[in-house]
Amino acid sequence: MEFGLFNQMYHPEHRRAERTEQEVLREELAIIEVADRVGFKYAWVSEHHFLDEYSHLSASEAFMAYALARTKNIHIGSGIINITPNVSPPSRVAEKVAMLDQLSQGRFEWGTGRGSSSTEVLGFNIENMDVTRQMYDETLPEIIKMMGVGEYGPFDGKFFTMPRRNVLPKPYINPHPPIWVAAGSPGTFEKAARLGLGVLCFTLGTPESLAPLIEIYKKNIEKAEPIGGYVNNNIMVTTDMMVLEDGARARQVSLNNRGNYHTALLLKYLDSFPISDGQPKWPDIPAPPTAGQLEYAIKKGIVAVGSPDEAIESLKRYEAIGADQLAFGTFATDVSLEDATEAYETFGKYVLPEFDKDPVHSTTRQREAQLGILPPVAVS
Repeated sequence: MEFGLFNQMYHPEHRRAERTEQEVLREELAIIEVADRVGFKYAWVSEHHFLDEYSHLSASEAFMAYALARTKNIHIGSGIINITPNVSPPSRVAEKVAMLDQLSQGRFEWGTGRGSSSTEVLGFNIENMDVTRQMYDETLPEIIKMMGVGEYGPFDGKFFTMPRRNVLPKPYINPHPPIWVAAGSPGTFEKAARLGLGVLCFTLGTPESLAPLIEIYKKNIEKAEPIGGYVNNNIMVTTDMMVLEDGARARQVSLNNRGNYHTALLLKYLDSFPISDGQPKWPDIPAPPTAGQLEYAIKKGIVAVGSPDEAIESLKRYEAIGADQLAFGTFATDVSLEDATEAYETFGKYVLPEFDKDPVHSTTRQREAQLGILPPVAVS
């Protein structure tokens, strides 16, 4: 099981007196550098538009290029690039993906999606949320074709048209970077598997609640007909992490991080996500967790909070259900850069080596195995 982190430039109103947008950006970039140094393999960068407080990370391609220049080994992934034509013309998506792949020399992971908020979707003059499914289905295969050798087109579709053109540059990775899709429902997990796409999964539930979805994916990906040049058999799951050598202090940091306010914003904006009964509606804020509720979440593996040994026990539950990667949205709370840095360093020293024993990224190893690419020969 591999590990990553999730960046979204969370900028809540109650912290703006102490942290500007510039400072939020710098902290997000700093924690990616820490994660790179301690052995994390992936950093996922969101793309959101118009979602005040929740996420100010709109021009994610600029952020990702900068992060790639600041790091050495970690793969930087789009979580996601919105590929609906109103948000970004398909040829521009192909150009951005290939350029990031070239700049990184193969360290870019292409996460795709169609937007999860009506505030965003309707803000780009898309008539409704449902039509974005059709847009996604039309554009993804065409974008992949644009990355191929030579000219593309012409194309005359329902949602975009394009004359014959050579879309440049071409990707560094042959034939293209690993492709992922954001998913939350059983149907999307099955569809992702049939298309040979990795899954970016965002959940508020227990590992066991995810198990049926992972089972659907793993059963169907064995018979995938990949939409791209190879199968990316991977499921990434986001969760919370605060691991310190002093488990009691880790609990206190977690209890004081005001994560309930981020949850309120998630419920406010991401109206395509399934919301359980009883959740408060904005502007009501969910109550912060009690110490007892945090202990329950630790016991059930919902969060990785506490000492390294406690985190290892929690994360074994994700390993048992077949999750391939866990990513931590540390700055989706009020945690300080100092505490976050200590947590990532502690995790990298004690927890990560218990699960991730392969120096090669899963996406790299899968692509090379399927395409018959021989690994480089070590020279003594």
